[in-house]
Amino acid sequence: MKPRGSLHPISQFLRETIRVFESLGFEVYESPEVDTEWNNFDALNVAADHPARDEQDTFWLTDGRVLRTHTSNGQVRAAKERKPPIKIVIPGRCFRNEATDAKHETTFYQLEGLYIDRDVKVGHLFWTLSNFLQKMYGSETEVKFAPGFFPFVEPGFEVSAKYHGKWLELLGAGMVHPKVIKNMGIDSEKYSGFAFGMGIDRLVMLKYGILDIRQFYSSDLRFLKQF
Repeated sequence: MKPRGSLHPISQFLRETIRVFESLGFEVYESPEVDTEWNNFDALNVAADHPARDEQDTFWLTDGRVLRTHTSNGQVRAAKERKPPIKIVIPGRCFRNEATDAKHETTFYQLEGLYIDRDVKVGHLFWTLSNFLQKMYGSETEVKFAPGFFPFVEPGFEVSAKYHGKWLELLGAGMVHPKVIKNMGIDSEKYSGFAFGMGIDRLVMLKYGILDIRQFYSSDLRFLKQF
């Protein structure tokens, strides 16, 4: 009998993404959707007055915890549970208290990557992400790294790929900030590392030419049956 169901396009793409990173030596680590302010913000060097902490951007619970705004919340948690070398990807659902439109949803999927070891350099980061994007979008895909600011990395980079003749920003990355490494309980004089975060929904939209992120969550079988 022909199967009547199928995986959601985001689930399909996320599985494919994880397979690529596993081939590059990463392990999957899962972090909780409800977490402490420390893991989601403080430990990641996010300033106390950073706009991301506002109720207009973050779902706060009455006990002071938050619905995670990114899967970066697993970085320090994972580092407390294991010793370097740490080479993990953290997939999962994230939440942001913002208005929905064609490019934004209150719920979305993200994948975080973290690599901590001795003598990790920027070149390792560039090679890893270039390799990933070329495996996902074709070996001829051009990848560009431009300076960017994210509080938990220094230096930071905005990563873009050339797709159908246009440069599209796909993810953020950088070398893990020494303060974050210290918050992991790791000696930043001996160890270094890189981290990256990507919105899975956005990457799926790019791959299939989808213009409105809300279609993923509409339960419209006419749309979902295409995948």
